[in-house]
Amino acid sequence: MEVRPVYASEPTGVIAVLVDPGGKRTMATQRGASTGLRAEDLREEWFQDVRLIHVPAYSLFVEPIASAARAAIELVRREGGVLSIDLSSAAGLKEYGGARMAGELSRLRPDLLFATQPEAEALGVPMEDLERLAKVPIIKLGAAGCSVFGDVVPAPRTKGIDPTGAGDAFAASFCVSYLNGAPHINAARKAVEMASHAAAKVGARPK
Repeated sequence: MEVRPVYASEPTGVIAVLVDPGGKRTMATQRGASTGLRAEDLREEWFQDVRLIHVPAYSLFVEPIASAARAAIELVRREGGVLSIDLSSAAGLKEYGGARMAGELSRLRPDLLFATQPEAEALGVPMEDLERLAKVPIIKLGAAGCSVFGDVVPAPRTKGIDPTGAGDAFAASFCVSYLNGAPHINAARKAVEMASHAAAKVGARPK
């Protein structure tokens, strides 16, 4: 991985993750300097040959990072790349405004849209209408699996220990399968397997 630091007055961001004995997770986030990324900090050559860009919705909540995210999306799509968006946080969506984010999604028209049920509800858009906002909307159902176009894909029966990183593992797996041409059901099956594997181990980056 090549690191390109952008210096700012704010400190490095920090996330505190609390997991109770039952596996329920709470996250406290301080985004720090990350929100200061500007469109002019980006370099076009970074995005050459990028086939997919995955954007958490909170990157669109505040400036200047929102303009940087939109610029990155434009650079990837200019070369025919795919856009994936994860709604990320129901609380953040409510603060930003569900209707406002729904309008943003309508303009961006992502190829893939990942959301939990609370996040989808925060948009104020009926589940059946999510297809208006994305080519393939994926609803994450936690330990129950996921739903794509109304088709529910159950997760393997495993004991959840730490859900930290499970959503990221799910999205990464689905995106890779999608890029390789897998039908959405096959991509969903692989994704729930990867998420279940992550949730069965401690830490955000289980081996």
